[in-house]
Amino acid sequence: MPADEKGLLKTIKSGRKISNPDKMTPGYRGEVIRLMTIFVDTELAWAAGYADSINRAPGMRERVVAAQIAAEKLGHAEQGMSLLEAFGVNPGLYIRSHAWTARLDRTLDLRNRQVGDDKRLNVLHYPLEGWTDAVVMNFLLGEATVIHLGELAACSYAPLARAMTAIVKRETGHAESAEKGVKQAIGRDATPAAAQVAVDYWYPRVGATFGRIDSDRLKLYQGYGLRKCSNAQLLKTWERAVARKLKRLKLKAPA
Repeated sequence: MPADEKGLLKTIKSGRKISNPDKMTPGYRGEVIRLMTIFVDTELAWAAGYADSINRAPGMRERVVAAQIAAEKLGHAEQGMSLLEAFGVNPGLYIRSHAWTARLDRTLDLRNRQVGDDKRLNVLHYPLEGWTDAVVMNFLLGEATVIHLGELAACSYAPLARAMTAIVKRETGHAESAEKGVKQAIGRDATPAAAQVAVDYWYPRVGATFGRIDSDRLKLYQGYGLRKCSNAQLLKTWERAVARKLKRLKLKAPA
């Protein structure tokens, strides 16, 4: 029998996790599905876009690493899809229902507008331009992803929290590999100029993945135990983490 809203909120406030979809209220169920769908769609679109960059990699080792990262992101999407199956989603039908490789013009300013019929983060609607551009985007978005998924690893829906705990570790590795790729790209160019151009382009677009600072969904998410920090707090955490790493690379965030 589905829980009532008051009883569900009391359970979550006490620190207990929710495990059975049948025990969810419609509101909680909808938000859990929404979060998992954003994650799955983002990983599918990210893997699809990064796969195109494999043959742009400058060496064999870089191609192997890029292929491994794309494969692991597909694996993450598969894990998320298996969670969505409990809510009636058909994985085979779902994977065929969206154009994961589709991209829009790089000059567009999407910010947080809903675009298309999937729920990928908007930063993944922009195409990559070359290897340096790809590793810079993956570095910046990788750092943001670790922060986003860290919130989900502590969420009140137990199956999602367990899955994200393992996934965050691999996504951390992806971000570290991308940072190394940026450093190598700068070394090959003997100048940080191309990498800085990429940072200037991708930084605000990745920053937009943290959502509106004045979002009215935060209290709902906090009440449901699906989020702890505000968009502003998560954005600030990302900015601080990225600032330190950009400094090591002799790069800087755009003003």
